[in-house]
Amino acid sequence: MTFDPANNLSCDDSGLITRPPAVFDVLARSGEARSARLWTGHGPVDTPCFMPVGTYGAVKGIDPDELARVGSQVVLGNSYHLAHRPGAERVARLGGLHGMSGWSRAILTDSGGFQVFSLRGLQRIDDDGVDYRTHFDGSAHRMTPKSVLEVQALLGSDICMVLDHCPPADASPVDLQRAVDRTTRWAELAATLRPSILGDRQLCFGIVQGGVDLEVRRAHLDRMAPLPFDGLALGGLSVGETPAQMHATMATVAPWMPADRPRYVMGIGMPEDLIAAIDAGVDMFDCVLPTRNARNGQLFTMAGRMNIRRTQWRDDVRPVDPECGCPTCRRFSRGYLRHLHGQNDPLFGRLASLHNLWFFHALVGRLRAALRRGDYPAERDRVRASLTPGLMTAGADV
Repeated sequence: MTFDPANNLSCDDSGLITRPPAVFDVLARSGEARSARLWTGHGPVDTPCFMPVGTYGAVKGIDPDELARVGSQVVLGNSYHLAHRPGAERVARLGGLHGMSGWSRAILTDSGGFQVFSLRGLQRIDDDGVDYRTHFDGSAHRMTPKSVLEVQALLGSDICMVLDHCPPADASPVDLQRAVDRTTRWAELAATLRPSILGDRQLCFGIVQGGVDLEVRRAHLDRMAPLPFDGLALGGLSVGETPAQMHATMATVAPWMPADRPRYVMGIGMPEDLIAAIDAGVDMFDCVLPTRNARNGQLFTMAGRMNIRRTQWRDDVRPVDPECGCPTCRRFSRGYLRHLHGQNDPLFGRLASLHNLWFFHALVGRLRAALRRGDYPAERDRVRASLTPGLMTAGADV
């Protein structure tokens, strides 16, 4: 490893230029939209960036090398699930998430709070944490701001999320404010504990709550922004509100977020949602949608979403998208994919997931490149015009 102190740059043994984790360089802007580079302990992340979800340390059915080839830069792991299966200590013994999974680029882990708060009837929340019983064996556990950092320290993730209280979309104003206040207290504690728990190369992001109430969101952001986090996320979206409400919230709140740190919206994934997020100045977003929908037979293209179960694809020799460069479209036909899906062959889920991930990374990469070229508005409008949901859905299921 060599280091250039004048430019704060280092070069590893493979020749890769690196910078210390948490450096965030904004490289281009167009209105509120922007493109940046976030440096992590496992290399740079170019934004805007879509992040696929690997709940248990793997994106289902996809080899790490394939993930890199389709354009993935960051993979998400789920701290709640990994803490129980196989256990954070076991992950650490197996080399951390990177060593265990063979993924050499950045990993973000959530706190697991969303999963716990979704266990209605199996959890009890207080101001210091959450008592809960797991959904798979009913065993009792407790989650606190400290414990989720300790789990993520063992996992060795590059970006660690603090514990927050994510209320449902139908929460009353009183419950919404209670969740915001609790999230703030937990974030303040996490900011204090972080230096003694997380590694020097692990980044830590705070989370802003408030539902679709813009006044509550702004007030919470004002409390969260001064805390020493490396980035901030908008949580509590895509939990039952309408797409219009989600887009309006992002458009209003994201530009208020600190400009010198990454902005992350958690759990959004439809192509139109990603465009709205980029327009608002969001840098990072994640969702299970590309891979989950792939396994269920839904394939994304710039001509609309394709339901591979429909009879119209039975004898179709064309690839899913003739313009797509993914490994699936380069080799396999619609008819073959329909056959695999009908036989419940595991190969279908893998091939469909590769295609959808390629589509999402290509869509975001196209807008990222336009931002850096300086013609983002025109390119965004072309992308929006070409996304025509429903165009490829004619025909009956069999």
